[in-house]
Amino acid sequence: MSGHSKWSQIKRQKGAADVKRGVVFTKMAREIMLAAREGGGDPESNFRLRLAIDRARSVNMPRDNIQRAIERATGGGDGARLESVVYEGYGPGGVSIMVEAATDNRNRTASEIRAAFTRQGGKLGESGSVQWLFEQKGIIEIASTGRDLDEVALMAIDAGAEDVESEDGLITIYTPTAAFERVKAALDRAAIGAESAEVSMRPTNTVHLEGDQARRLVKLVEALEDLDDVQKVHANFDVPEEVLETA
Repeated sequence: MSGHSKWSQIKRQKGAADVKRGVVFTKMAREIMLAAREGGGDPESNFRLRLAIDRARSVNMPRDNIQRAIERATGGGDGARLESVVYEGYGPGGVSIMVEAATDNRNRTASEIRAAFTRQGGKLGESGSVQWLFEQKGIIEIASTGRDLDEVALMAIDAGAEDVESEDGLITIYTPTAAFERVKAALDRAAIGAESAEVSMRPTNTVHLEGDQARRLVKLVEALEDLDDVQKVHANFDVPEEVLETA
């Protein structure tokens, strides 16, 4: 199965957010702080912040934690030192990997990410080495149960979506970044709740792996996702479904 939607679906099914709630809350707080610092602390006028808050609520992050993260980012304290950094590299089998991090110490973050790559047979690359293999897209995932695929697809496309897929109980909508907010608003007005909604990186092609290479690749992605400073991991892998499900 290809990387993004299947991987995110399996992670939700396994309840990874509950098992590692402390790590998840840290990541959510950093996402909120970055959004608030760059666009202001009012979610009504800051769509990125609104999305970050929605994501935090989806993992049951307490309201007080959310508000503290906003205040830290807009109050000139330690939240103001946080910055976004993107790392690029290669996994087993030549899979391209992009890692989005939020850090107040670039040296520490780079060291941890490099070590994770090395342990699973990967290699940290130079800036720009793999980014050209990905496109930034709005990605909205909706549970397909009880939904008419054609109706959802038509509504999304009318609002500006460019592609709609359905697989394994999920409808996945891809939008240009400029149309993402408009498509999300159209779905909200129709009371179509999303399992997830974010601006992410979609690979333009995938690399198929099997056996030990596939297992090592999945271990590498998991190791990167478990790092406190890492917000998102994007990879152009295509591995058998049973490898993902046993990860």
